[in-house]
Amino acid sequence: MIDEIEKFIEIQNNIDEILKNSPFKMSYIIEKSGIKKPTFFKKLKEKRFTPEELLVISKTIEPKEWRNETKEEILESLEKAQYEIDNETTTDFYDFVAERRERLKALKDAKG
Repeated sequence: MIDEIEKFIEIQNNIDEILKNSPFKMSYIIEKSGIKKPTFFKKLKEKRFTPEELLVISKTIEPKEWRNETKEEILESLEKAQYEIDNETTTDFYDFVAERRERLKALKDAKG
């Protein structure tokens, strides 16, 4: 439990940097938080968000759905990754980036 409390304190103390480094605009984060803009900035300045508010903010800036994985699920995932590496069934990073760029260009071209 101490680890969780220390992590909360760390997030609370660094929330301004966390939000600054977020890929989302501050106006979007404020809107999703449900906190009025002046209140949001006051809380940000004073670093006084409630745990519930920080949870909403974190779900906004890290939209990946988190779940509690068991030790077995984590080990299975790691074994699968190692198998893919050993059998060279992974995608080369540069090929992956090239494919994504082509896909993005095609989407942009399709939009007009």
